[in-house]
Amino acid sequence: MEFTIMMILALPVAANSFVMELEPRNTVLRVGDRQVLRCSARDCSESTTLTWASLEDKPLSGSVENPSASESLLIFDPVSAAHDNTFVCKVSCGNKRKQMYASVKVYSFPREPFISGNGHMLVGEANTLTCEVPAVYPPEYMVIEWLQGGRVLHTDEGRADISTVTSRYKYMATSEDNGKSITCRARHTFEGVPKDQKIKETTVSLNVMYAPRDIRISETAVVKMGANLTLACTAEGNPRPVTVWRKVGPAGQSVTVGENETLVFGHVTVSHAGTYECETKSMLGNLTATVNVTVQGPPRNTSITVSPARELKEGDNVTISCYTDSVPAGRLVLRRVSEGQKTDLQTSSDSTTSISLPSVQLSDSGLYECEALNEHGSQAASTQVTVEVHPLEVELNPGDGVITVERGASVILSCRATGCPSPAFFWKSPLDASVRRRSQTQGPLSQLFLSPVELQDERAYTCEVKCGSVLKSKGTEIKVFSFPSDPVIESSGAHVEGKVSTLRCSVRDVFPAERLRVDWWDEERLLLSEEGSFSSGLQNLTSTLTFTPTAGHQGKRVTCKATFQMEGVPRNRTVRTAVTTVTLQYAPRNTSITVSPARELKEGDNVTISCYTDSVPAGRLVLRRVSEGQKTDLQTSSDSTTSISLPSVQLSDSGLYECEALNEHGTQAASTRVIVKSDTPRNTTVQVFPSSQVQEGQNVTICCRTVSFPPPAVILRKLDSGAELYSPNGTFLLLNLTLRDTGLYQVNVTNDLGYETEVFTISVMERQSSPPPSWNDFIVPVIGVAAVVTAVAMTGLAVHYLNQARKRGLYELAKSTPRTV
Repeated sequence: MEFTIMMILALPVAANSFVMELEPRNTVLRVGDRQVLRCSARDCSESTTLTWASLEDKPLSGSVENPSASESLLIFDPVSAAHDNTFVCKVSCGNKRKQMYASVKVYSFPREPFISGNGHMLVGEANTLTCEVPAVYPPEYMVIEWLQGGRVLHTDEGRADISTVTSRYKYMATSEDNGKSITCRARHTFEGVPKDQKIKETTVSLNVMYAPRDIRISETAVVKMGANLTLACTAEGNPRPVTVWRKVGPAGQSVTVGENETLVFGHVTVSHAGTYECETKSMLGNLTATVNVTVQGPPRNTSITVSPARELKEGDNVTISCYTDSVPAGRLVLRRVSEGQKTDLQTSSDSTTSISLPSVQLSDSGLYECEALNEHGSQAASTQVTVEVHPLEVELNPGDGVITVERGASVILSCRATGCPSPAFFWKSPLDASVRRRSQTQGPLSQLFLSPVELQDERAYTCEVKCGSVLKSKGTEIKVFSFPSDPVIESSGAHVEGKVSTLRCSVRDVFPAERLRVDWWDEERLLLSEEGSFSSGLQNLTSTLTFTPTAGHQGKRVTCKATFQMEGVPRNRTVRTAVTTVTLQYAPRNTSITVSPARELKEGDNVTISCYTDSVPAGRLVLRRVSEGQKTDLQTSSDSTTSISLPSVQLSDSGLYECEALNEHGTQAASTRVIVKSDTPRNTTVQVFPSSQVQEGQNVTICCRTVSFPPPAVILRKLDSGAELYSPNGTFLLLNLTLRDTGLYQVNVTNDLGYETEVFTISVMERQSSPPPSWNDFIVPVIGVAAVVTAVAMTGLAVHYLNQARKRGLYELAKSTPRTV
């Protein structure tokens, strides 16, 4: 702004003869004040004109008054921020002109800072203190400082776009900060602001709120009955805490007894004794403290009780208790009074004492007295104790009589006593003094555990119960038996027709053995019956059956039936059986061999060759192939059947297959022949020797090779004349060829399943006088559909046939039979 003004003032101005004045030229105005800019002209002899203008792009924002023709006033009433501007006063004196500039700066700092947030500060929290300075101009020149104890805590600056400058300070308050002062100082740094207007500050006190603390309560009070008592309780806190007094009962319940820092009792009674709780509380929390009040006096509320309170029976557990309320504690005596004589049973310096009679007897009946004594006096109470006998009854389960139990089982003898709260049980056996170690007693029930039951557990058992002076008992007897498993039949060896055989039937761990009978049955016919003999322990019984097998015994079922005859044994446990089937042994028979599928086989078929036999015992089954007198084992099995699979049968798999079965009694064999046929003729090739191009008079051998089963018929036909030749082996000899033999030839290969043809050409040329061609020049395959036949073998055949042709000079079939491909 000032730079711009200087540039304007530097502009050249024409010399004037009149004088222009403007005041003030540079001024700083306070918002709200009244200010006047005065512009005048002197020494102007002509008419004078004065005008005002705003240099910046703002309204003039002031009123203009012209007291005279040579003077003009620009009035700001009141001054506002809009007057922050540069104003121009222009003067015209005739045709002469002058202008001058006045710079007006405005500031506003009307009020002291306002502090908030100090009224309800919380201990341990970040309390926000706010300081606001309103209507500041220009606000960016305002600096706010927080001070405490002469130390600057925090500083903020104003922003150009907000007239109210605000500073916020996070204050972590402690309870010691309560009542301390804090100052917010606002400082206007704008140049031109009067010194007494530059700084304003506000100081406030901190009101820090905190929960009650440092609670103090009266010490434990001991007071005599009839005296006065005052209890006091105070605590610090802001806001000041409220005090509430409560009396706490023995079960933790409480009753409010006062709402002041002091609790006053006049003429104390025993009812005032107890625990008092003082609670100091405010909206921020609470604290509690307790104090005990003891009131001293003679013993009172002395009582004597008997537990249980019902009628007592012999053997009951009885507790006689004595109670008193005595402050200070003195001596408490529990005694028995009999025939005028007092016998002290228990003495205590506590408020309670008791004695226990774990098994009360008739002799414990009588009068019992409780007496409490202290320095202020004594008090006594008494009660009568009466003891009666019990109506004891004993029940044994299983009941009286004999119990039959299997060896290894578990038996529980339960003895129950009724009519007696604490019976004493005794298990007895004539032969075993340690039987009680296997017993367990709980309340009115005692159980004897026999697990597992052994032979020595066979005896009599007695349960004896004692209740006070009453004694009763119950008894039973246990009988033990053992018949744990089914009979087992064993044979002395193989059953062979006409030879004596022996079967043995064994029954293990039988007791008592004389109760067992073993019967042998052949279907519905009884063969043999035997009984066991007396034994004092477990016995293994064996019964033997001897017989001579015949053909009729094959498949016969022989049963060994063991019957246990003893009273008390469950019906389903008295009979056990074992069954065996008589199987006669023999050499292999009905041996056979099969081929599947049974139809004619073709190359590529999936074939299974199976071998079967009937042999007891099972021996060895061998499936083999027989070729040129040599036997090759293909499969060996110890079962009655075996087989092999040929997933894609070939011609080479044709041949004789044999199945042989062997065991210790002999052998038997069976065989079959497998014939594999190929499909329709295929892979047919034709070769011409020495060449398909020959000279007149030469001989030609035509060799046809094919893959075929059954063997095919081969026919050679000259296509233009229809002449045919037949060959059983596929070889043709054409002798002494002429030019007429030139042309197309066809070979037809046919079997029962189909045919295949090949066409080729023979060219016969006129004889030339030139060296005979070599064999390498003439061995040319006409058409090669499959593999090429070995050249050396074919060359040998061709030479043979050419020699024959020279002698005959005509067509004929080859006499030799080359090997079929």
